[in-house]
Amino acid sequence: MADRAAKPLALTLGEPAGIGPDITIAAWLRRRELNLPAFYLLGDEALIARRAKALALSLGAGVRTAAVSPGEAAAAFTEALPVVATGERATAEPGKPDASSAPAALASIRQAVRDVREGRAGAVVTNPIAKSVLYRSGFRHPGHTEFLAELAAENGRVPQPVMMLWSPQLAVVPVTIHVSIRDALAQLTSELIVSTVRIVATELKSRFGIARPRIAVSGLNPHAGEDGSLGHEEQTVIAPALKVLRNDGIETRGPLPADTMFHEAARSTYDCAICMYHDQALIPIKTVAFDNAVNVTLGLPFVRTSPDHGTAFDIAGTAKANPASLIAALRLASRMAASQSPQS
Repeated sequence: MADRAAKPLALTLGEPAGIGPDITIAAWLRRRELNLPAFYLLGDEALIARRAKALALSLGAGVRTAAVSPGEAAAAFTEALPVVATGERATAEPGKPDASSAPAALASIRQAVRDVREGRAGAVVTNPIAKSVLYRSGFRHPGHTEFLAELAAENGRVPQPVMMLWSPQLAVVPVTIHVSIRDALAQLTSELIVSTVRIVATELKSRFGIARPRIAVSGLNPHAGEDGSLGHEEQTVIAPALKVLRNDGIETRGPLPADTMFHEAARSTYDCAICMYHDQALIPIKTVAFDNAVNVTLGLPFVRTSPDHGTAFDIAGTAKANPASLIAALRLASRMAASQSPQS
């Protein structure tokens, strides 16, 4: 929607002791050079000001923060890093995660979702969280993706979230997400594959502007089961799902051997690769696009992107963190917000 596209992006704090504040500051410093879309950080301005002061010498530039409302963020963005308060303080030091800061991280995510759903922000961009820290505070979700889906619930219905990792070189989607290999096997069904690919196909059209998406689907077993000699899931689970999808008019190829899907020539034949479990999808994209891959949650009534890396406690507060993935996430969120249909 043009209305939503004109709004600033809501950027969450992430884990306060991690590199989220660092890459936010580093990205803002490059706002003019890269013509970045306006964004505001949801969090504790005092924490950001402290981190900015500590990083100033290493970054070679000072950073002024401004406490603003979402409506004031775009105007403030050119001269100061806009920070919108959530009412939660964060006192964790760089590299020293503290469960007492978990409420600040969670409040930031909740407020970002409220802002985008109530029209104050164009999209949600999330900085990395530390699930181990949040679990000590009662957080019960496997990850960001599932938490955002719950926040997006309407009339008690929680949408199916689909995790896409996107880069200019490759886009991948794992059908099962943050679960063990054992649990992934138990969760994998034809119905889950069908619902996942339908969401991917719909959003490749509506938010990525691909008129007829080409979707490659991996097998589960080595060599895609090799005609049943190395496993039967390709024949009993994946192939029936592909039949349904083709009957829907969705262009799919597979099940394909995962070990030959990701070389350069193969990547040119599809717009997105659907994989059966987490590492089958994430290993190839982190190999070919480690610094510029973006985590995108499909299936939500709003746009959400995130840098494709973690909290990196070991380099937090050192100015060594590369903001490239966050910059890519901001740009992609802005592009998706501009292209989404009015029904989104």
